[in-house]
Formats: sequence, C-alpha cells, structure tokens
Amino acid sequence: MNKLQLKKFICPLLGLFLFTALIALTVFQSAEAANPAPVNLGTAAPFAILSKAGVTTSPPSIITGNVGVSPIASTAITGLALTIDSSGMFSTSTQVKGKIYAADYAPPTPAKLATAILDMGTAYTDAAGRVSPDFTELYAGDLSGKTLAPGLYKWSTDVLVNSTVTLAGPADKVWIFQISGGLTMGSGAQVILSGGALAGNVFWQVGGAAIIGTTAHVEGTVLSATAVTLKSGATVSGRLLAQTNVTLINNTLVNVFSLTVSNANVPYGTVSSNVGGIVCSAACSASFASASAVTLTAIPASGYEFSGWGGACSGYGNSCTVTMNAAETVTANFVVLKVHQPIWKRAISSVTH
Repeated sequence: MNKLQLKKFICPLLGLFLFTALIALTVFQSAEAANPAPVNLGTAAPFAILSKAGVTTSPPSIITGNVGVSPIASTAITGLALTIDSSGMFSTSTQVKGKIYAADYAPPTPAKLATAILDMGTAYTDAAGRVSPDFTELYAGDLSGKTLAPGLYKWSTDVLVNSTVTLAGPADKVWIFQISGGLTMGSGAQVILSGGALAGNVFWQVGGAAIIGTTAHVEGTVLSATAVTLKSGATVSGRLLAQTNVTLINNTLVNVFSLTVSNANVPYGTVSSNVGGIVCSAACSASFASASAVTLTAIPASGYEFSGWGGACSGYGNSCTVTMNAAETVTANFVVLKVHQPIWKRAISSVTH
C-alpha cells in the first residue's frame, strides 16, 4: 500500500474515531447532567413546615418535625392549640412531634428563625436558578402516570398530577422540578419512589401555589413562592417551605432525613438497622423520620471482626444509635480476625526458636 492509498484508508477511520469520541463525550456529559447537586436547605432543613405568613390547621393533623413562622407572630398559627414552654422559646402541640417556633418568642428564637427564613429563600433561589435542564416542558406539564428519571426539569407553565408519578433511581440521585406556575395534585394522586430514591433528594420549586388534593401524597421538599394547601387526608414525606401561608386539613406530614451507611471493607461484614431501610454489605441509604432514633448493628463475616465506627457514630461496640436531626453518614470498619495463640503455645514456640 503506497502513501496515497494509506492516506485514503486512514482519513475515514480517523473521522469515524473523532465522531465516535464526540458522541461518547456528549453521552457522558448528559449522564453527568442527569444528577444535579441537592439543594442546600441550611437551617430550614429541620422544619416540616416553615412559613412567612402563618400556618392554619383544621385538626387533627399529625406533623413530625418542627414548625416555624417568621416574621409573623405566633397568633398566625391556628388549629394546633399551642402550649408555650416555660422557657418562652418554643411551644408544643399534641399534633406536632417536634417544636413550634414563632418570631415573637423569647430569644434566641427570633434570630434563629430569621436565619432559617433566609436559608429557605436562598434554597428557593438556588433551585429556581439551576441552568441547563435535562428536560424542558416535558409532557406539557401533565405528569399523570409517568415515570421520571433523576435530573433537572423545567416548565414555564403549571404542572399537574392526577394519578401516580414515579421517581425511579438509586439513592444518590437527585430530582429538581422548576415550575414557573403552580403545582396541582388531584384527589388520590401519588408521588412514589422506586429503585432506592430518597425523599431528601427531591425538590419541587413552585413559582405559584402548590395544591395537594384530597388523600394525595407527595415525596420531597416543596419550595413555594406563595402558598401551600393540603386538602383533607393528604400526606407528605418531606417539607413544606412557603413564602406565604400553609393550610392543612387533617393531614399527615413527616419531615425525613437520609441516613447513608458505607462499609469501608467489603465484604468483611454487613450493617443493618432496627427499623426498615438499612441492610447492606457495601453502601446503602434510607429515609427516616425527623428525631427518630435508628440503631445500627455491625455484623462481621466469618473470619473477620468489627473494628469501629466513623462519621455520625463513634466507638468500637457493634451497635450504635443515630438520632436523625439532620442527614447523616456512618462508616463501618471491619478487619481480618486476629487469632491469639495460647500462652503455653507461645512459650513453646519461643523455646524452639
């Protein structure tokens, strides 16, 4: 083959190679874009409900997590039958498994609430300001019956859910929904998670009002520029963070945090939790209700032993309890079992050597 023939042979191959590399790079970039970073909620994270204009409840409702209003006073919280604590810094209610804070309570509550409200606004701005969405105007805003992969979604309209929408993906993936208009869920509509997806990684940024229909269910944090209304029997696994008011009618709302457990020495042992969610030999995550106590147990494999915890757990005992007041990460360490020789055998060995 002469030089001219060689050139004619190589040039098409080089072009094909460059084209294939370009396609591969595009696919890689798309895959990277499909997992945006979670929205940082800051000090707003412990609140199941945080509102600037008030919380109205038609009892009974069950709220797991803190409730806060600011800059408005505690008189803007109705239907919860508040009992002020002797410290004057918070109140309680039989309907709330947590503490209730208002801007007119004793210091340092007003300052802490002001920071939480600021963090809520920052989180909203972050979610709304994410660029290069993976999906734009998908299904013309009607998510009824759809299954959605992780990623950044954007609509310039309202979004509607009239049946079941499934968020399918592993525990380390994130969903951010940028909705310029309102979010409306019909009666009985459901947002469900599959494949290990966590409510703590789902964010609904809503420019208009969020209306959750009778007996409907939402997973994730709702960041609303205006109001959030839950109709009778609706449930939420996540948070309602509203720039105006929140209205409840006989609802159940559970603020959740993610617990991630990693095994530094696969496959030397496994870790399990006393309540559902954690059973793994490598790494796994699960969502747990705010303030819940989760006991983890490290179980070494045959021929190995547990050598200690890291992260939110410490010490060398096989069990550790984590109180879920924030998202937590725990590491379990295992090592090869050290076989200790009896004293008499070591003595004989020293004599013979």
